[in-house]
Amino acid sequence: MNVLVLNCGSSSVKYQFIDGTAKKKLAGGLVERIGMSGATLTNFRHDGDEVKIAGEIVDHTVAIEYILAILLSRSHGVISDKSDIHAVGHRVVHGGETFSGSVLITKEVVHTLRENIELAPLHNPHNLRGIEACDANLPGIPQVGVFDTSFHLGMPKKAYLYGIPYSLYTQYKIRRYGFHGTSHRFVANRAAQLLKRTYADLKIVTCHLGNGCSMAAVDRGVSVDTSMGFTPLEGLLMGTRSGDLDPSVILFLMAKEGLTMNEASTLLNKHSGLQGISGVSSDMREIIAEMNNGDKKATWAFEVFCYRVRKYVGAYAAAMGGIDAVVFTGGIGENSTEVRKTCCQDLQFLGIDVDETINASPDKEKNISKAGTSTAVLVIPTNEELVIALDTEEIVEKLPKA
Repeated sequence: MNVLVLNCGSSSVKYQFIDGTAKKKLAGGLVERIGMSGATLTNFRHDGDEVKIAGEIVDHTVAIEYILAILLSRSHGVISDKSDIHAVGHRVVHGGETFSGSVLITKEVVHTLRENIELAPLHNPHNLRGIEACDANLPGIPQVGVFDTSFHLGMPKKAYLYGIPYSLYTQYKIRRYGFHGTSHRFVANRAAQLLKRTYADLKIVTCHLGNGCSMAAVDRGVSVDTSMGFTPLEGLLMGTRSGDLDPSVILFLMAKEGLTMNEASTLLNKHSGLQGISGVSSDMREIIAEMNNGDKKATWAFEVFCYRVRKYVGAYAAAMGGIDAVVFTGGIGENSTEVRKTCCQDLQFLGIDVDETINASPDKEKNISKAGTSTAVLVIPTNEELVIALDTEEIVEKLPKA
């Protein structure tokens, strides 16, 4: 089954066209600057063909038109007719407490997603625009929603409730939701395959480290805790997000600096994290370069980042009553030898120790733990788009045949 996988943002659409049966990406790309001047589509085909097209891409409907046109192009495409697209899979950020798994998009589902907009006002509206754009461009083609939050809905109340009046949870659904669920699910499953162990028997800590960062405690196939919370702001230090913070700090700053709610949100989400501490960059590669040049604030940013990861590894080992594997994924987790090494320092008491030679090797997927240690440390490139495609295929194949 051929599945068009879409990740729609406010001014962008990331896409991949995947043969789910062969588990092969046929094409993929990015539409940027939707609704702005200088909008472009960049497409990459599986054989290495690459093309960049500029155009007047005023909204998401036009963006989908451009994507379909390039997929159908004689020079750069991979299909000959729209009917070669058998289904569309959407990355949807927030499913609230309603969706514990991927679902076929129906009018009722769209209605529920609209009700969840206040839980993810920066993401869900754009995900909905992508669904509407596909309705316009691909009428009759089944669409499936795959949620960032659904993998974490197995958390027990002790993990997701906050220490606020319970009535605020029942009234406003304020609780820990967690995000990056598709990535955590993929790498945890893949870890079991690499270790040749049964997924349902393993206790795994997954570390999705990129510009946005989160960790999950995956206990025998179930996410029982995760570092992001009601929003993606909680948890680890990130590129520009503060992560864990005493709530009184922001109240103090709002009073001292006269910040509005929007200004406070911007401070915590856009000007904090690695960028805020270092004053240099939100990019870990640049942080490490400046640290190696003796920059103290870059060093502090690096150390805070790795220290928080290390704390969560210990916390999740305690939460699960043991640990069999730690998995690094995401842009930083997959590529930074220094981050992986530092995050695993002083964890020998958990059976965690890194082989520096293997850690520094160019292999993309690898077991970097020292021989004889009890806890595997793995590097696994994430593939959220493949998970979305496979979930979509599974749901669509069960539909009644016309």
